[in-house]
Amino acid sequence: MEKSNLYTRTGDGGTTSLVGGERVKKNSLRLEAYGTIDELSSNLGMLISDTACVAEVRDELHQVQNELFNIGGYLATAMPAGEERVCTSLVGGEKIQSLEEWIDALDEQTPKIRAFVLPGGSEAASKAHVCRVVCRRAERRILDLAEAEYVDPAVTRYVNRLSDYLFIAARYLNFIQGVEEIIWKK
Repeated sequence: MEKSNLYTRTGDGGTTSLVGGERVKKNSLRLEAYGTIDELSSNLGMLISDTACVAEVRDELHQVQNELFNIGGYLATAMPAGEERVCTSLVGGEKIQSLEEWIDALDEQTPKIRAFVLPGGSEAASKAHVCRVVCRRAERRILDLAEAEYVDPAVTRYVNRLSDYLFIAARYLNFIQGVEEIIWKK
């Protein structure tokens, strides 16, 4: 029987290869950053597959998943010390602007609320909240990496804006399903 290409055994010692072949520890700042981006994309896949996730949100989330793959590739590429490389997919700011437009559109359709919202409600909204908190963790991991070496600030802006989008998406999904928000009571 021929060995599968799905495993290489090269990571058994706790290291993995970056784009370009450099080997690093699997718990390095860089791996934590792009690994959390991958985790976010996987959670977005669960939200997208929820039948209550409406076409508008599903289409936007597919675009987000594609951008997260670009960001993951950027983060998975080692940068020579002192060099500043941009995330080419974010040059020009159109992707961040799209997120802001999507936020505005969903916010306009969702009743205003002047209270803290607890995660929950419908299953789709709950999944969106899980995506939001994983997104916030990805942002923290990227900021950790940025303290050690250069990371294009557009990456953190995109991920920060994405967590805002996921919050309003959760609220919107509850609203269109007729599920009331769970309000924090002091």
